[in-house]
This record gives sequence, structure tokens and C-alpha cells, in this order.
Amino acid sequence: MKQTDQSFSKRYKAYVLLVLTGVYTFNFIDRQILVILQESIKGELGLSDTQLGLLTGLSFALFYVTLGIPIARFADRSNRKNIVSASLAIWSLMTAVSGFAQNFIQLLFARIGVGIGEAGGSPPAHSMISDYFPPEQRATALSIYSMGIYFGILLGYIGGGWLDQNFGWRVALMMLGLPGIVYALILLFTVKEPPRGLSDNTVGEEVPDESFWDVLGVLLSKKTFVFLALACGIHTIGNYGVGNFFAPFLARVHGMPVGQIGLWMGLSAGFGGMAGTFLGGFLGDKLSKNDIRWYLWLPVVAEGLNFISHYGAVFSSNINVVIFSYFVSAFLTAIYLGPCLAVTHNLVDAHKRAVASAILFLVLNLIGLGGGPLLIGAASDYLSADFGVESLRYAFCLTFITGAVAMIFFYLAAKHYKYDLGVKEEKEIFV
Repeated sequence: MKQTDQSFSKRYKAYVLLVLTGVYTFNFIDRQILVILQESIKGELGLSDTQLGLLTGLSFALFYVTLGIPIARFADRSNRKNIVSASLAIWSLMTAVSGFAQNFIQLLFARIGVGIGEAGGSPPAHSMISDYFPPEQRATALSIYSMGIYFGILLGYIGGGWLDQNFGWRVALMMLGLPGIVYALILLFTVKEPPRGLSDNTVGEEVPDESFWDVLGVLLSKKTFVFLALACGIHTIGNYGVGNFFAPFLARVHGMPVGQIGLWMGLSAGFGGMAGTFLGGFLGDKLSKNDIRWYLWLPVVAEGLNFISHYGAVFSSNINVVIFSYFVSAFLTAIYLGPCLAVTHNLVDAHKRAVASAILFLVLNLIGLGGGPLLIGAASDYLSADFGVESLRYAFCLTFITGAVAMIFFYLAAKHYKYDLGVKEEKEIFV
């Protein structure tokens, strides 16, 4: 007997979404915790900004994105809940282990371990959510899940800053890493694996044995995805590049203590990012009823508006203006994620969604997370001879360029979206 969307109550689906959002919260607590701790780590271990960029970006991203592909492939044919639970336990343990590092190499390998664990988190979770929620609710559901990014940043920055100031960066890593292991057990024993294709009414249909290359071929055949993936990757150069170095910027340029930095960055990035993430998905689902291209037009509008707020955050000498501008920037730069995930899932069949998410995240994180912090860190080191402690301010200017390029790619993705979905309005895509 085929299950339908009514097989799970609205209350239970809301509970599953809440639990998975909690998983993503732990994901970003553990991923971003080094951002608030890096000035203390730099001082004790004697690191450069380039090395900090490697620790918070490329070293993590390389293993995160490459292992995400085979894990997502496995998840499309096995129990996704178990994969997410095991991954959460691994990355939480490795975060705690990071607190024992005595030099750059040891900390580098610990961060690689965090990246390996987190590789199994989001793609299987995305796939589960798309089975629990139908297409017309998908962007909103995926946006609520993605709010975990900013819950994690909020808790990681505030908690990490307070722990660092009072107990040191090593205790902060241990205290924020270990609770994820307990949460992994909650996920394992209280969440059910949904039937694949549930919300699309395709449960029980024969699933073809398709390889990663088959899924990649489908995505690459759709210009929407090609432009969308490039847009997301280039957009997140700014997200990760500025976000990962904004705490040192506040310390060096504005003289803020780490506890205060953690509080204000946590509140600004946390609440701004959560609001932007939710609104992006909610507005995407609402506006798309009139024109489905709004899923991709929204990031264009948000990216353009962000030029103003980013300028205020980087160049204002008034700390209140800096913090408010950073809040607005966090809000605007978060709008893209829910709509882009929904578009990616709408372009493929239910049994391809975990791999599709992994491919999108491969491009997004390899360019944005891998390149952003390294680019900003290297630019800061290069400019330090001329600008001293203000070198980060001018390194951040690179993201004005990447933001403009991202806007172009989001717009090009929107032009092809109707055609790639099979909507018979091929000429209209060039409007």
C-alpha cells in the first residue's frame, strides 16, 4: 500500500524539522567556533592570517565537500537518519579533540576530522526534509532547517567568546563539542526515516541504479543549476571570507574584547541570518506562485542591497553603525540559501536529491568556504605592510567584486529556470 503525505502528522513533521535544525545548529557551532577563538589561538600558537584562513576554510572544505559526494550517494539508497546521527557524533568528538592541539599541524588534522564528520550531515537531511514536505512547502522547510546555521553561529559566538574569555579557547572547544554526541542519540531514537518520494507521491516506484556521474550529468544538462551553483559559490566567498575574519577585524581595528565580540557578532549574525534565511524561503514560496523565477530573483535583489550594508560594516568608524550594518548584511546574505536548495531539488527526482545537495554544496563550499577565508587571509597578510592592523578592512573590499559576479549568475539561472523545469515558455526566459 502506497504511503501518502498524511502518513505523518503535521506535529510530527514539525518535530522532525526541529530536530534536524538542531543538528545543523551543532554543525555550525562546531564549524564556526574557531572564528571567535582565532585571535586567542593565533596568539598562543603563533599563526599567520593565511594559516587561520586554512584552518577555518580550505582544510575543512576539501574533506567536507569531497567526502560529501560518496556519503550522499550512499544516503540516496540507505537509512539517511542513521548517517546523519553518526556524522553528528563524529564531528562533535573531533571538535572536542581540537582543544588538545599543541601546534598548527595538530589543529589542522583535528579540523579535517570535523570536516569529515560534517560531510554526512546536510545532504541526507535535505533529502529527508524534501520527503516530509511537498514542493509548495519545500523552500520554507529547507529555510527553517538552514536557520540552524545562524542558531549555531549565535550560540557558538556568544558561548565561545564567553568561555574563551573566562576559561580559554581549549575549554571552549571541549565544552561546545561534547553535547553533540548526546544530541546524536536523540536523533537516532526519536526520528523516523521517511519513505523515499513520500511528498511527491512516488513511494514504491522503481528506483534506477544511477551513479554519481548520472546525477551530475542531469544537473549539468540544466543551465539553471550550472549558473546557480556558481552563483552560490561566489556569493559565499563574501559570507565565509568576511564572516570568518570579522571577529579579528573588530579586535584589531575597533579594540573590542573577545567576550564583547562574541556577544555582538552572535546576536547580529545569529538573528540577522535566521531572519534572512527564513524570509528567503518564505518569500520564495509565496512569490513563486506568481512566477517561479522569484526563487532566483530574490538573491539578486538581496545581493544588490548588501553593497550598502557591507560598506557600513567595513568602513564606518562608529562601532554602533558597524554592528548594525553587520546585522543587516547577515540578513541579506542569508536570503539565498532556502530558495537555491529548493530549486536544486525541484530540478531532480526524489532519489537524486541527497547527491544533488552534495554537488551543490561541493561547489558552494569549495569556492566559498575553501576560497573565501584563504583569499581574505592572504590579502590581509599582503596588505599588512601598507595598512597595518587595518589590512583586513581593505581585504574585505574584494567581496564587492564577488558580490557583483554572483548577482549576474543568479540572474542567468533565473532566465533558464522555467525551461529546465519543462514549462513551455522557452522564449520568456530571455525577458
